[in-house]
Amino acid sequence: MNRFRRNSMIDGPEISRHWPVVVIGGGQAGLSASYWLQQQDIDHLVIEKNRVGHAWRHQRWDSFCLVTPNWQCRLPGFPYDGDDPHGFMPRDEIVEYLETYAAFVDPPLREGVTVNRVTADEHGGFRVNTTAGDATADQVILAVNGYHVPRIPRIAERLPGNVRQLHSVHYRRPDDLPAGDVLVVGTGQSGCQIAEDLHLAGRGVHLCVSSAPRAPRVYRGRDSVDWLERMGTYDVTVDEHPEPARNLRHKANHYLTGRDGGRDIDLRQFALEGMQLYGRVADIPPDGVLHIEQDLRRNLDGADDTYRKICRSIDEYIERQGINAPAGEPYQPPWEPEVEPTHLNLTTSGIGSVIWATGFGSDFSWVELPLFDGAGDPVHSRGVSPVAGAYFLGLPWLNTWGSGRFAAVGEDARVVVEAVAERCQCRQGRTRAAVA
Repeated sequence: MNRFRRNSMIDGPEISRHWPVVVIGGGQAGLSASYWLQQQDIDHLVIEKNRVGHAWRHQRWDSFCLVTPNWQCRLPGFPYDGDDPHGFMPRDEIVEYLETYAAFVDPPLREGVTVNRVTADEHGGFRVNTTAGDATADQVILAVNGYHVPRIPRIAERLPGNVRQLHSVHYRRPDDLPAGDVLVVGTGQSGCQIAEDLHLAGRGVHLCVSSAPRAPRVYRGRDSVDWLERMGTYDVTVDEHPEPARNLRHKANHYLTGRDGGRDIDLRQFALEGMQLYGRVADIPPDGVLHIEQDLRRNLDGADDTYRKICRSIDEYIERQGINAPAGEPYQPPWEPEVEPTHLNLTTSGIGSVIWATGFGSDFSWVELPLFDGAGDPVHSRGVSPVAGAYFLGLPWLNTWGSGRFAAVGEDARVVVEAVAERCQCRQGRTRAAVA
Protein backbone atom coordinates (compact mmCIF):
# COMPACT_ATOMS: atom_id res chain seq x y z
CA MET A 1 0.00 0.00 0.00
CA ASN A 2 2.83 2.41 0.78
CA ARG A 3 4.33 1.69 -2.63
CA PHE A 4 1.02 2.51 -4.27
CA ARG A 5 0.79 5.79 -2.32
CA ARG A 6 4.31 6.78 -3.31
CA ASN A 7 3.85 5.94 -6.99
CA SER A 8 0.53 7.71 -7.34
CA MET A 9 1.46 10.89 -5.50
CA ILE A 10 5.06 11.39 -6.60
CA ASP A 11 5.95 9.09 -9.48
CA GLY A 12 2.57 9.07 -11.22
CA PRO A 13 2.09 9.69 -14.93
CA GLU A 14 3.13 12.97 -16.50
CA ILE A 15 -0.02 14.99 -17.02
CA SER A 16 1.13 17.39 -19.74
CA ARG A 17 0.62 15.26 -22.83
CA HIS A 18 -2.23 14.02 -25.00
CA TRP A 19 -4.37 11.22 -23.59
CA PRO A 20 -7.06 9.16 -25.30
CA VAL A 21 -9.12 9.45 -22.08
CA VAL A 22 -8.83 11.56 -18.94
CA VAL A 23 -10.86 10.46 -15.91
CA ILE A 24 -11.47 13.24 -13.38
CA GLY A 25 -12.03 11.83 -9.91
CA GLY A 26 -10.28 8.94 -8.16
CA GLY A 27 -13.08 7.66 -5.96
CA GLN A 28 -15.05 4.48 -6.52
CA ALA A 29 -16.46 5.81 -9.80
CA GLY A 30 -13.12 6.86 -11.26
CA LEU A 31 -11.38 3.67 -10.14
CA SER A 32 -14.18 1.58 -11.66
CA ALA A 33 -13.77 3.47 -14.93
CA SER A 34 -10.02 2.78 -14.86
CA TYR A 35 -10.65 -0.93 -14.31
CA TRP A 36 -12.85 -1.18 -17.42
CA LEU A 37 -10.57 1.07 -19.50
CA GLN A 38 -7.71 -1.30 -18.75
CA GLN A 39 -9.86 -4.26 -19.79
CA GLN A 40 -10.36 -2.46 -23.10
CA ASP A 41 -6.63 -1.64 -23.31
CA ILE A 42 -7.41 2.09 -23.59
CA ASP A 43 -4.63 4.43 -22.48
CA HIS A 44 -5.90 6.90 -19.90
CA LEU A 45 -5.10 9.12 -16.91
CA VAL A 46 -6.99 9.38 -13.60
CA ILE A 47 -6.74 12.71 -11.77
CA GLU A 48 -7.73 12.93 -8.10
CA LYS A 49 -7.87 16.25 -6.25
CA ASN A 50 -7.02 14.77 -2.86
CA ARG A 51 -6.20 11.15 -1.98
CA VAL A 52 -8.15 8.03 -2.80
CA GLY A 53 -10.77 7.68 -0.07
CA HIS A 54 -10.56 11.35 0.95
CA ALA A 55 -14.30 11.92 1.44
CA TRP A 56 -14.73 8.70 3.42
CA ARG A 57 -11.66 9.48 5.53
CA HIS A 58 -12.17 13.20 6.21
CA GLN A 59 -15.87 13.95 5.63
CA ARG A 60 -17.52 11.30 7.83
CA TRP A 61 -17.95 11.21 11.60
CA ASP A 62 -16.14 8.69 13.79
CA SER A 63 -19.06 6.27 14.24
CA PHE A 64 -20.12 6.42 10.58
CA CYS A 65 -20.82 3.14 8.82
CA LEU A 66 -22.52 2.03 5.63
CA VAL A 67 -26.29 1.64 5.66
CA THR A 68 -26.10 -0.99 2.90
CA PRO A 69 -24.80 -4.50 3.68
CA ASN A 70 -21.21 -5.37 2.88
CA TRP A 71 -22.25 -7.83 0.17
CA GLN A 72 -23.37 -4.84 -1.91
CA CYS A 73 -19.73 -3.71 -2.07
CA ARG A 74 -19.04 -5.11 -5.52
CA LEU A 75 -16.66 -2.88 -7.38
CA PRO A 76 -15.55 -4.32 -10.75
CA GLY A 77 -13.41 -7.42 -10.32
CA PHE A 78 -13.44 -6.91 -6.56
CA PRO A 79 -16.52 -8.28 -4.76
CA TYR A 80 -16.59 -8.20 -0.98
CA ASP A 81 -14.80 -11.29 0.35
CA GLY A 82 -14.74 -10.60 4.07
CA ASP A 83 -16.30 -12.68 6.83
CA ASP A 84 -19.28 -10.38 7.51
CA PRO A 85 -21.28 -10.04 4.27
CA HIS A 86 -24.44 -9.00 6.12
CA GLY A 87 -22.64 -6.48 8.32
CA PHE A 88 -22.02 -2.80 7.69
CA MET A 89 -18.50 -1.44 7.20
CA PRO A 90 -17.44 1.32 9.61
CA ARG A 91 -15.65 4.35 8.24
CA ASP A 92 -12.07 3.13 8.56
CA GLU A 93 -12.87 -0.20 6.91
CA ILE A 94 -14.52 1.64 4.01
CA VAL A 95 -11.30 3.62 3.50
CA GLU A 96 -9.27 0.42 3.63
CA TYR A 97 -11.63 -1.28 1.15
CA LEU A 98 -11.27 1.59 -1.33
CA GLU A 99 -7.50 1.85 -0.93
CA THR A 100 -7.16 -1.91 -1.41
CA TYR A 101 -9.29 -1.64 -4.53
CA ALA A 102 -7.05 1.16 -5.83
CA ALA A 103 -4.01 -1.08 -5.32
CA PHE A 104 -5.84 -3.90 -7.13
CA VAL A 105 -6.75 -1.72 -10.12
CA ASP A 106 -3.34 0.01 -10.09
CA PRO A 107 -4.63 2.92 -12.20
CA PRO A 108 -2.46 5.50 -13.98
CA LEU A 109 -3.27 7.90 -11.16
CA ARG A 110 -2.16 11.38 -10.12
CA GLU A 111 -3.33 12.42 -6.66
CA GLY A 112 -3.18 15.88 -5.11
CA VAL A 113 -3.93 17.52 -8.47
CA THR A 114 -6.84 19.92 -8.92
CA VAL A 115 -8.60 20.30 -12.26
CA ASN A 116 -9.21 24.02 -12.79
CA ARG A 117 -10.98 23.96 -16.16
CA VAL A 118 -12.23 21.56 -18.78
CA THR A 119 -12.82 23.12 -22.19
CA ALA A 120 -13.24 22.00 -25.76
CA ASP A 121 -10.16 22.18 -27.96
CA GLU A 122 -9.86 22.93 -31.65
CA HIS A 123 -9.44 19.27 -32.62
CA GLY A 124 -12.79 18.01 -31.39
CA GLY A 125 -11.38 16.89 -28.06
CA PHE A 126 -10.81 18.52 -24.70
CA ARG A 127 -8.24 20.55 -22.81
CA VAL A 128 -7.86 19.81 -19.10
CA ASN A 129 -6.13 22.56 -17.15
CA THR A 130 -4.73 21.38 -13.79
CA THR A 131 -2.45 22.53 -11.02
CA ALA A 132 0.19 20.17 -12.44
CA GLY A 133 0.00 21.25 -16.07
CA ASP A 134 -2.34 20.97 -19.03
CA ALA A 135 -3.48 17.77 -20.71
CA THR A 136 -5.44 17.24 -23.89
CA ALA A 137 -7.79 14.33 -24.36
CA ASP A 138 -10.00 12.77 -26.97
CA GLN A 139 -12.55 11.95 -24.25
CA VAL A 140 -13.20 12.89 -20.62
CA ILE A 141 -15.10 11.09 -17.87
CA LEU A 142 -16.33 13.32 -15.03
CA ALA A 143 -16.39 10.89 -12.08
CA VAL A 144 -16.94 13.45 -9.34
CA ASN A 145 -20.46 12.67 -7.95
CA GLY A 146 -22.76 15.62 -7.23
CA TYR A 147 -21.99 16.44 -3.60
CA HIS A 148 -19.46 19.25 -3.85
CA VAL A 149 -20.52 22.18 -1.67
CA PRO A 150 -22.00 21.85 1.85
CA ARG A 151 -25.34 23.64 1.80
CA ILE A 152 -26.16 25.87 4.79
CA PRO A 153 -29.18 28.16 4.40
CA ARG A 154 -28.48 31.89 4.56
CA ILE A 155 -30.98 32.07 7.40
CA ALA A 156 -28.23 30.59 9.59
CA GLU A 157 -26.57 34.03 9.61
CA ARG A 158 -29.28 35.21 12.01
CA LEU A 159 -28.39 32.82 14.80
CA PRO A 160 -26.72 34.29 17.90
CA GLY A 161 -22.93 34.58 17.57
CA ASN A 162 -22.30 32.53 20.71
CA VAL A 163 -23.89 29.44 19.13
CA ARG A 164 -21.42 27.25 17.28
CA GLN A 165 -22.63 26.23 13.82
CA LEU A 166 -21.27 23.54 11.52
CA HIS A 167 -22.39 21.49 8.57
CA SER A 168 -22.82 17.75 9.01
CA VAL A 169 -19.74 17.16 6.82
CA HIS A 170 -17.59 18.73 9.55
CA TYR A 171 -19.09 16.78 12.48
CA ARG A 172 -16.77 14.14 13.96
CA ARG A 173 -17.78 13.24 17.53
CA PRO A 174 -19.99 14.52 20.39
CA ASP A 175 -17.06 15.61 22.57
CA ASP A 176 -15.94 18.13 19.94
CA LEU A 177 -19.05 20.24 20.48
CA PRO A 178 -19.32 22.88 23.20
CA ALA A 179 -21.26 22.21 26.38
CA GLY A 180 -25.03 22.27 26.18
CA ASP A 181 -27.69 20.72 24.02
CA VAL A 182 -27.35 20.32 20.26
CA LEU A 183 -29.83 21.27 17.56
CA VAL A 184 -29.69 19.11 14.41
CA VAL A 185 -31.51 20.53 11.41
CA GLY A 186 -32.54 17.94 8.82
CA THR A 187 -33.45 14.26 8.92
CA GLY A 188 -31.85 12.72 5.89
CA GLN A 189 -29.45 9.87 6.53
CA SER A 190 -26.73 12.10 7.96
CA GLY A 191 -29.03 14.15 10.18
CA CYS A 192 -30.73 11.11 11.71
CA GLN A 193 -27.50 9.20 12.28
CA ILE A 194 -25.75 12.23 13.81
CA ALA A 195 -28.77 12.83 16.07
CA GLU A 196 -28.54 9.16 17.12
CA ASP A 197 -24.79 9.47 17.73
CA LEU A 198 -25.32 12.47 20.01
CA HIS A 199 -28.31 10.86 21.72
CA LEU A 200 -26.39 7.65 22.51
CA ALA A 201 -23.56 9.76 23.92
CA GLY A 202 -25.97 11.33 26.39
CA ARG A 203 -26.15 14.77 24.78
CA GLY A 204 -29.43 16.64 24.82
CA VAL A 205 -30.66 16.66 21.22
CA HIS A 206 -33.23 18.86 19.48
CA LEU A 207 -34.10 17.68 15.97
CA CYS A 208 -35.90 19.60 13.22
CA VAL A 209 -37.66 16.90 11.20
CA SER A 210 -37.85 17.18 7.42
CA SER A 211 -39.89 15.18 4.93
CA ALA A 212 -37.17 12.56 4.31
CA PRO A 213 -38.49 8.97 4.11
CA ARG A 214 -37.42 6.04 6.26
CA ALA A 215 -36.99 2.33 5.63
CA PRO A 216 -37.03 -0.84 7.74
CA ARG A 217 -33.71 -2.42 8.57
CA VAL A 218 -35.03 -5.96 8.99
CA TYR A 219 -38.47 -7.16 7.98
CA ARG A 220 -39.82 -10.69 7.89
CA GLY A 221 -36.52 -12.28 8.73
CA ARG A 222 -34.26 -10.45 6.26
CA ASP A 223 -32.59 -7.10 5.82
CA SER A 224 -34.84 -4.96 3.65
CA VAL A 225 -31.94 -4.47 1.23
CA ASP A 226 -31.84 -8.25 0.73
CA TRP A 227 -35.54 -8.29 -0.11
CA LEU A 228 -35.32 -5.27 -2.43
CA GLU A 229 -32.38 -6.85 -4.25
CA ARG A 230 -34.37 -10.07 -4.77
CA MET A 231 -37.38 -8.07 -5.93
CA GLY A 232 -35.37 -6.28 -8.62
CA THR A 233 -35.95 -2.86 -7.07
CA TYR A 234 -32.31 -1.89 -7.54
CA ASP A 235 -32.48 -2.84 -11.22
CA VAL A 236 -35.27 -0.38 -12.06
CA THR A 237 -33.78 2.31 -14.27
CA VAL A 238 -34.44 6.00 -14.09
CA ASP A 239 -36.35 5.73 -17.38
CA GLU A 240 -38.56 2.93 -16.04
CA HIS A 241 -39.30 4.56 -12.69
CA PRO A 242 -42.72 6.22 -12.32
CA GLU A 243 -41.21 9.33 -10.73
CA PRO A 244 -39.55 11.99 -12.93
CA ALA A 245 -35.78 11.72 -13.19
CA ARG A 246 -35.19 15.14 -11.63
CA ASN A 247 -37.26 14.21 -8.57
CA LEU A 248 -35.34 10.96 -8.11
CA ARG A 249 -31.95 12.62 -8.44
CA HIS A 250 -32.78 15.25 -5.82
CA LYS A 251 -34.72 13.03 -3.45
CA ALA A 252 -33.49 12.46 0.11
CA ASN A 253 -32.29 8.95 0.86
CA HIS A 254 -34.28 6.76 3.25
CA TYR A 255 -32.95 6.93 6.77
CA LEU A 256 -31.88 3.86 8.74
CA THR A 257 -28.55 2.78 10.18
CA GLY A 258 -25.96 0.03 10.03
CA ARG A 259 -24.60 0.93 13.45
CA ASP A 260 -24.15 -1.89 15.98
CA GLY A 261 -25.20 -4.49 13.42
CA GLY A 262 -27.97 -2.40 11.90
CA ARG A 263 -31.40 -1.24 13.06
CA ASP A 264 -34.30 1.04 12.23
CA ILE A 265 -34.11 4.69 13.09
CA ASP A 266 -37.44 5.61 14.67
CA LEU A 267 -37.60 9.27 15.58
CA ARG A 268 -40.73 8.64 17.62
CA GLN A 269 -38.79 6.24 19.84
CA PHE A 270 -36.09 8.87 20.24
CA ALA A 271 -38.81 11.28 21.42
CA LEU A 272 -39.90 8.77 24.07
CA GLU A 273 -36.28 8.67 25.22
CA GLY A 274 -36.06 12.44 25.60
CA MET A 275 -35.08 13.81 22.20
CA GLN A 276 -37.00 16.99 21.38
CA LEU A 277 -38.62 16.94 17.93
CA TYR A 278 -39.79 19.95 15.91
CA GLY A 279 -41.01 20.74 12.44
CA ARG A 280 -38.80 22.49 9.92
CA VAL A 281 -37.26 25.90 10.53
CA ALA A 282 -39.54 28.56 9.04
CA ASP A 283 -37.71 31.74 10.02
CA ILE A 284 -35.11 33.20 12.36
CA PRO A 285 -35.99 36.81 13.20
CA PRO A 286 -33.47 39.29 14.66
CA ASP A 287 -34.12 38.09 18.22
CA GLY A 288 -32.68 34.70 17.26
CA VAL A 289 -35.74 32.71 18.36
CA LEU A 290 -36.51 30.11 15.69
CA HIS A 291 -39.99 30.07 14.16
CA ILE A 292 -41.00 26.47 13.51
CA GLU A 293 -43.28 25.08 10.80
CA GLN A 294 -46.30 23.13 11.96
CA ASP A 295 -45.36 20.07 9.92
CA LEU A 296 -43.82 17.71 12.48
CA ARG A 297 -46.76 15.31 12.54
CA ARG A 298 -47.04 15.38 8.76
CA ASN A 299 -43.34 14.67 8.27
CA LEU A 300 -43.31 11.82 10.79
CA ASP A 301 -46.42 10.31 9.18
CA GLY A 302 -44.91 10.66 5.71
CA ALA A 303 -41.74 8.83 6.75
CA ASP A 304 -43.82 6.07 8.31
CA ASP A 305 -45.98 5.81 5.18
CA THR A 306 -42.86 5.08 3.14
CA TYR A 307 -41.73 2.52 5.74
CA ARG A 308 -45.10 0.76 5.50
CA LYS A 309 -45.10 0.92 1.70
CA ILE A 310 -41.76 -0.90 1.59
CA CYS A 311 -43.09 -3.50 4.01
CA ARG A 312 -46.21 -4.02 1.89
CA SER A 313 -44.14 -4.48 -1.25
CA ILE A 314 -42.10 -7.15 0.55
CA ASP A 315 -45.32 -8.83 1.76
CA GLU A 316 -46.65 -8.94 -1.79
CA TYR A 317 -43.40 -10.37 -3.13
CA ILE A 318 -43.33 -13.09 -0.48
CA GLU A 319 -46.92 -14.02 -1.29
CA ARG A 320 -46.33 -14.10 -5.06
CA GLN A 321 -43.23 -16.24 -4.69
CA GLY A 322 -44.70 -18.54 -2.06
CA ILE A 323 -41.76 -17.89 0.26
CA ASN A 324 -41.86 -19.27 3.78
CA ALA A 325 -40.94 -16.26 5.91
CA PRO A 326 -41.77 -15.10 9.44
CA ALA A 327 -44.92 -13.05 9.76
CA GLY A 328 -44.55 -9.30 9.53
CA GLU A 329 -45.44 -7.05 12.42
CA PRO A 330 -47.32 -3.89 11.38
CA TYR A 331 -45.63 -0.74 12.61
CA GLN A 332 -47.46 0.99 15.44
CA PRO A 333 -46.28 4.53 16.28
CA PRO A 334 -45.03 4.55 19.88
CA TRP A 335 -45.35 8.34 20.21
CA GLU A 336 -47.39 11.19 18.79
CA PRO A 337 -46.71 14.92 19.23
CA GLU A 338 -49.42 16.29 21.50
CA VAL A 339 -48.65 19.91 20.66
CA GLU A 340 -46.34 21.01 17.85
CA PRO A 341 -43.88 23.68 19.04
CA THR A 342 -44.11 26.95 17.16
CA HIS A 343 -40.86 28.47 18.47
CA LEU A 344 -37.46 27.37 19.70
CA ASN A 345 -35.41 29.67 21.91
CA LEU A 346 -31.82 28.44 21.77
CA THR A 347 -30.81 30.32 24.91
CA THR A 348 -33.57 29.13 27.22
CA SER A 349 -33.29 25.60 25.76
CA GLY A 350 -29.59 25.49 26.61
CA ILE A 351 -28.53 24.88 23.01
CA GLY A 352 -24.84 25.59 22.44
CA SER A 353 -24.40 24.28 18.89
CA VAL A 354 -26.31 23.72 15.66
CA ILE A 355 -25.52 21.06 13.07
CA TRP A 356 -26.94 21.78 9.63
CA ALA A 357 -27.67 18.41 8.00
CA THR A 358 -29.06 20.18 4.97
CA GLY A 359 -27.28 18.42 2.13
CA PHE A 360 -24.93 19.53 -0.60
CA GLY A 361 -24.98 21.49 -3.81
CA SER A 362 -23.04 20.67 -6.94
CA ASP A 363 -20.31 22.85 -8.42
CA PHE A 364 -19.46 22.14 -12.02
CA SER A 365 -18.36 25.72 -12.71
CA TRP A 366 -14.95 24.41 -13.80
CA VAL A 367 -16.55 22.42 -16.63
CA GLU A 368 -16.89 24.91 -19.50
CA LEU A 369 -18.89 22.65 -21.77
CA PRO A 370 -22.61 22.68 -22.67
CA LEU A 371 -23.45 19.67 -20.50
CA PHE A 372 -26.01 21.16 -18.11
CA ASP A 373 -29.69 22.09 -18.03
CA GLY A 374 -31.26 25.34 -16.90
CA ALA A 375 -30.97 24.35 -13.24
CA GLY A 376 -27.28 23.50 -13.63
CA ASP A 377 -27.82 19.73 -13.45
CA PRO A 378 -25.85 17.38 -15.70
CA VAL A 379 -27.66 16.26 -18.84
CA HIS A 380 -26.94 12.69 -19.86
CA SER A 381 -28.41 9.34 -20.81
CA ARG A 382 -26.85 6.68 -18.60
CA GLY A 383 -23.76 8.83 -18.25
CA VAL A 384 -23.38 9.71 -21.92
CA SER A 385 -23.67 13.48 -22.33
CA PRO A 386 -24.90 15.47 -25.37
CA VAL A 387 -21.29 16.48 -26.08
CA ALA A 388 -19.50 13.71 -27.96
CA GLY A 389 -16.69 12.27 -25.85
CA ALA A 390 -17.84 13.67 -22.48
CA TYR A 391 -19.35 11.42 -19.81
CA PHE A 392 -20.58 11.45 -16.21
CA LEU A 393 -20.13 8.77 -13.55
CA GLY A 394 -21.03 8.40 -9.88
CA LEU A 395 -24.09 10.68 -9.90
CA PRO A 396 -27.21 9.77 -7.91
CA TRP A 397 -29.60 7.82 -10.13
CA LEU A 398 -27.26 8.01 -13.10
CA ASN A 399 -29.17 4.88 -14.16
CA THR A 400 -30.47 3.07 -11.05
CA TRP A 401 -30.87 3.54 -7.31
CA GLY A 402 -27.39 2.12 -6.73
CA SER A 403 -25.59 4.32 -9.27
CA GLY A 404 -23.86 6.53 -6.73
CA ARG A 405 -22.93 3.62 -4.46
CA PHE A 406 -20.64 0.63 -4.35
CA ALA A 407 -23.59 -1.50 -5.48
CA ALA A 408 -23.95 -0.33 -9.09
CA VAL A 409 -21.29 2.25 -9.90
CA GLY A 410 -19.17 -0.49 -11.48
CA GLU A 411 -21.92 -1.49 -13.88
CA ASP A 412 -22.46 2.15 -14.82
CA ALA A 413 -18.72 2.48 -15.44
CA ARG A 414 -18.77 -0.57 -17.72
CA VAL A 415 -21.52 0.97 -19.87
CA VAL A 416 -19.74 4.34 -20.07
CA VAL A 417 -16.44 2.70 -21.02
CA GLU A 418 -18.21 0.72 -23.74
CA ALA A 419 -19.32 4.05 -25.19
CA VAL A 420 -15.76 5.36 -24.84
CA ALA A 421 -14.38 2.30 -26.63
CA GLU A 422 -16.90 2.62 -29.45
CA ARG A 423 -15.92 6.25 -30.00
CA CYS A 424 -12.22 5.29 -29.92
CA GLN A 425 -12.86 2.83 -32.75
CA CYS A 426 -14.82 5.39 -34.73
CA ARG A 427 -12.04 7.98 -34.39
CA GLN A 428 -9.43 5.42 -35.40
CA GLY A 429 -11.55 4.47 -38.41
CA ARG A 430 -11.82 8.09 -39.50
CA THR A 431 -8.06 8.55 -39.06
CA ARG A 432 -7.29 5.50 -41.21
CA ALA A 433 -9.72 6.68 -43.87
CA ALA A 434 -8.09 10.11 -43.95
CA VAL A 435 -4.63 8.58 -44.32
CA ALA A 436 -5.81 6.25 -47.11
